[in-house]
Amino acid sequence: MALEQDKRDRAPAGDNAHCPVALTARLIGDPYILMILRDLANGTLRFGSLSDSVSVNPRTLTARLRRMEHDGLVQRHMFAEIPPRVEYTLTEKGQALLPVVAALRSYGEAWLVDPV
Repeated sequence: MALEQDKRDRAPAGDNAHCPVALTARLIGDPYILMILRDLANGTLRFGSLSDSVSVNPRTLTARLRRMEHDGLVQRHMFAEIPPRVEYTLTEKGQALLPVVAALRSYGEAWLVDPV
């Protein structure tokens, strides 16, 4: 139910409802989602590793991962172990966004990050 409301809240309105740029921006226009994509580009990661890398509280990370799973960007794998183990992997749809993440990285390196 909450995911459906979230999807409605993120849907472009009016003339932008069919605009590919607006639709993609709504899908990945959250800094945490971009950082999760960045980290999963190197392969499957556990929740704890993502939490450490993204530096976000667990509740926010859980919400973003659920949204990404709902949107088909990540696949969640649960293992019947004690303690429970959960891993996340990019789907084909998620991997298709990696050139976008690389372009954002290149832009940031060229224009936003001070040289060391």
